[in-house]
Amino acid sequence: MNPDRLYSVLREPHISEKISVVGERSNQYAFKVASDATKFEIKQAVETIFEVSVENVTTVNVKGKVKRTFRGMSRSKNWKKAYVRVADGQEIDFIEGVG
Repeated sequence: MNPDRLYSVLREPHISEKISVVGERSNQYAFKVASDATKFEIKQAVETIFEVSVENVTTVNVKGKVKRTFRGMSRSKNWKKAYVRVADGQEIDFIEGVG
């Protein structure tokens, strides 16, 4: 896989209350990823960048929210979220992994 593609697949970690609760129980992390990224590309990117072994990748296409403003309706962009489960005993440290 192209090294440039590895770093363009993962956009940013997605941190929310839901993923922090789920992550404590099952070693799961969430990322905002490129909309054309495949599960295999996401797995390779996480394993390469954070040096962990990935057990499972689940992806979700998130639809953008519709907002009503004074000037009319507007909509945020659609995006893709990936839930990544790492092996037991391993964890991802977002501060050290990105560089």
